[in-house]
Amino acid sequence: MEEIRLGAVELKFAELVWANAPIPSGELVKLCKQALGWSKSTTYTVLRKLCERGLFVNENGAVRVLIDRSGYFTQKSEAVVETDFGGSLPAFIAAFTAGKPLTQGEIDEIQTMIDDFRRGNGDA
Repeated sequence: MEEIRLGAVELKFAELVWANAPIPSGELVKLCKQALGWSKSTTYTVLRKLCERGLFVNENGAVRVLIDRSGYFTQKSEAVVETDFGGSLPAFIAAFTAGKPLTQGEIDEIQTMIDDFRRGNGDA
């Protein structure tokens, strides 16, 4: 799957859609006017672009999610690990924790994830 990149403004829009989908496109226009100060044409322009990228679909006047928030951020994280760390998750974790030590709670949470993965529950 090709990486979907969102700019800051597109991400704010996507967050609105993810929080409210499925949503009638007319309601999305109202929501964007209220939350972002956008006009109808701006809303539909950004919606069209994100539909073309495969994030959402606008059919029969309703906007639905094709890639949910979790899926988007998973894809984005995988791209960072692949591009910036040669696909090495340990290298990513080492770089991430180099400047900020993990708390005991974070260590426990990561250990639980590792244990789940070893038991075959890696997608839990």
